[in-house]
Amino acid sequence: MLGKIAYEAIENARQDLEEASLKIWENPEGPYKEFLACDVTCELLAKYGFKIEKGLFGVPTSMRATWGSGHPAIGLLGEFDALPGLSQEVLAEQKPIPSQQYGHACGHNLLGIAHVGAAIGLKAEMEAGNLPGTIVFYGCPAEEILTGKGYMARGGAFKDIDLCIAFHPSTTNTVSLGSYTALNSAKFHFHGITAHAGGDPHNGRSALDAVEIMNIGANYLREHVETDVRIHYAITNGGMAPNIVPDYASVWYYVRALTREKVEDTYNRLCKVAEGAAMITGTRVEIEYMGGCYNTLNNAVLAEVALEAMNETPMPKYSAEELEFAKKLNETKKENLEAIYKNHHPGTQIHEGIMPMQNTPAGGSTDVGDVQHMVPGIMIFTACYNIAAPGHSWQITACSGHSIGNKGMHFAAKTMALFGLKVIKDPQIYKKAKEEFDGYMGEKKYVCPVTPELAIPE
Repeated sequence: MLGKIAYEAIENARQDLEEASLKIWENPEGPYKEFLACDVTCELLAKYGFKIEKGLFGVPTSMRATWGSGHPAIGLLGEFDALPGLSQEVLAEQKPIPSQQYGHACGHNLLGIAHVGAAIGLKAEMEAGNLPGTIVFYGCPAEEILTGKGYMARGGAFKDIDLCIAFHPSTTNTVSLGSYTALNSAKFHFHGITAHAGGDPHNGRSALDAVEIMNIGANYLREHVETDVRIHYAITNGGMAPNIVPDYASVWYYVRALTREKVEDTYNRLCKVAEGAAMITGTRVEIEYMGGCYNTLNNAVLAEVALEAMNETPMPKYSAEELEFAKKLNETKKENLEAIYKNHHPGTQIHEGIMPMQNTPAGGSTDVGDVQHMVPGIMIFTACYNIAAPGHSWQITACSGHSIGNKGMHFAAKTMALFGLKVIKDPQIYKKAKEEFDGYMGEKKYVCPVTPELAIPE
């Protein structure tokens, strides 16, 4: 049976995989600071016979591990970082860990190590069957700020693979053709003239006025963009005191849409709004472009293969303790359950089974889209959390350090390993996937949204 050796290898590595995931969970790191996660991942892959290269592409916390030779070269997209303010003990009530600034509220400890498991399983069966092909594991930092893979691509990454697969922890088991949005991120810094707000306001030129007028203009702009465009912002500096006309204020914007072209068009219009706000208020605006990412481009040919692999992979079985833990977590989000149970059996605590192929656009973004505009690719999702867990929540942090998360991680690793074996065994899969990719891209080329002047954030 195809995958049997891979499954056994992943099971034999279970303790190593879970220890690595837990160590990363216990030491959550912010974007471009994921040195421990990178080291743990490198050490584990080296133990299983992979060639390791660390700190590549001008990104200190990136890495690449390779094994094999020839084609197809299958890329596994691991990720490292965590989220600020979302530390949490493995409890069914909210209780942050005081010493931790970050927490794995997106399950990236599971995400990265699941791809390691897939690499281990795929390698074992390729060795046993003397199968051709190359496994390329990429350890990618800073997905949460959506530029990690962009910085890596700028430095030459992903040019050595034919296709890629990415896994993300979720509340369900599914394969998705739906697109995540492309994005640009920028901060607008306004510089004015300070003055006493009561004594001589006529001498002041308020940077805060400029921010507020820009925000008004952006909100009017919403009426004249396509329905998939999203514009959102946060004022990051609004002055110091009411009686001081502020000479400095800033606002941080995200622009999202389902294509890179729409993002760039809307972003350029937003920059004109900022320039207009500066003219109106007699201030000066400095635009700090912070990078961006592409929309995802999930490949339908690869999606069918991934869904087939998921359906053939043995499902996790949950203990009474795991179901009770999930139930308690679900009770903290009772308001979500009514809508959830329209699509799931009432009383479900952890999703079991496989959802039909999904093809619904998502409002969020991921830099996986950058790689999917360089080579054909697909994303899969497995249930690693309780069914009602909100995205980026303490409930996810809790499950990511629990055996619930581990079981979803192993299921993903086995699914991805079987996916890789299917691609290797049937050359027509890659041929058809590449034809689909080329048909979509046409004359378009990937243009890295992390532009040459951008330095890695400190």
